[in-house]
Amino acid sequence: MGNSAKSTWKNILGVIQERINSQSFNTWFSSSQGVELKDDVLLVEFPNSFFIDWIEEHYYSILEEAVEQVNGNKLRLAFKAVKQQGDRPRKKKKRLILSHNETKLQERYTFESFVVGGNNEFAHAAALAVAEAPGEAYNPLFLYGGVGLGKTHLMQAIGNFVHRQYKHLNVLYTQAENIMTELIEAIQKNQQMAYKRKYRTKDILLIDDIQFLYGKERLQEEVFHTFNYLYVQGKQVIITSDRPPREILTLEERLTSRFQGGLVVDLQPPDLETRIAILRKKAEAENVALPSKVSYYIASRVKSNIRELEGCLIRLLALSSLSGQSVTEQLAEEVLKDLLGSTHRITKQMILKNVIDEFGFSEAELKGKKRTQKLALARQTSMYLIRTMLNLSLAEIGTFFGGKDHSTVIHAIGKIENLRKSDVEYYQQIQRITNRING
Repeated sequence: MGNSAKSTWKNILGVIQERINSQSFNTWFSSSQGVELKDDVLLVEFPNSFFIDWIEEHYYSILEEAVEQVNGNKLRLAFKAVKQQGDRPRKKKKRLILSHNETKLQERYTFESFVVGGNNEFAHAAALAVAEAPGEAYNPLFLYGGVGLGKTHLMQAIGNFVHRQYKHLNVLYTQAENIMTELIEAIQKNQQMAYKRKYRTKDILLIDDIQFLYGKERLQEEVFHTFNYLYVQGKQVIITSDRPPREILTLEERLTSRFQGGLVVDLQPPDLETRIAILRKKAEAENVALPSKVSYYIASRVKSNIRELEGCLIRLLALSSLSGQSVTEQLAEEVLKDLLGSTHRITKQMILKNVIDEFGFSEAELKGKKRTQKLALARQTSMYLIRTMLNLSLAEIGTFFGGKDHSTVIHAIGKIENLRKSDVEYYQQIQRITNRING
């Protein structure tokens, strides 16, 4: 039994090793081992619970793909920490990470673990209202905001709440990209009816990252009809995106209208007090006392991304536990320097300068009206980076570029998004620019 567990986990690690860099693999996976394989559950041990937190947060999708590649859809993963954290003893127990349950929800996303602040108070209240009365309060509920602000957490908290409280309701969480992949497969195998049944028989349908519908006309049509079917039946739909419906490029007007017909709520970056509260709550959950100076050090440097904020803390606590060193501000500076990097503030001007350095044009040319193929590409790259890195409105970006119309900005962003996916050379170029901007 033990050998089977070890060999199965070793095979899974082999797949993971091919998909992440060697430093990350050696830091987070090399100290793990498979210890038990029973009833299609593979139990894996890690040095402490912080490793489990980090892996679940950063490598969940890679784990899912690796398990499927090695063992198909039957195997479930459970992790256990060898060493418990903090001074108070706690019972050792395994933690189910990858369950392959029909809902596709991760159990750790709950309302209880969500920290409410001024930036997300309304979104939290709306999500809770939907969870308590699915199909009645706000339908659809459309949550939008930048990366790592808690959209997926709130969405899955709704699903988990409903799954616990209303066991008769059929809940499904999925990502827009998965819907696309499944649609292509259904067409190839002539299984469109089975595909439709999968989504149209749900009482609660949660679709994450709906912005990936961009440019996919067939998928948009399928989502539109599925939404209409569920809506008429009084079923609840919850959607997330990195932008409001009206700013999702080439989204069909009828879909935009449907999405805006419910409640559209944005999540803003948390303020300093909320960021500190998030760190303290996370530390308390791990039974660790976090010094005030350490929480302030991290919170004052990570300002816009909750996922990154928690990631910094988990890494600090993990390495502190392994090395036996106390959690101090000095240790935080040393451990997190490669994650936090420079504390410089990214601005429109900074982005523009780096694009100028890459393409060789002047600021006047980029903001002017002259159009050559290379100049237009540089201008569009600048608009795209300002949009994605600073999350500014289309109007603000247009004004910055000499009063360009918002439709010009939309066209630029759409073109760059397509180019990044289709042109490897350009993808590497825009990555170079992004890396320089981030320091």
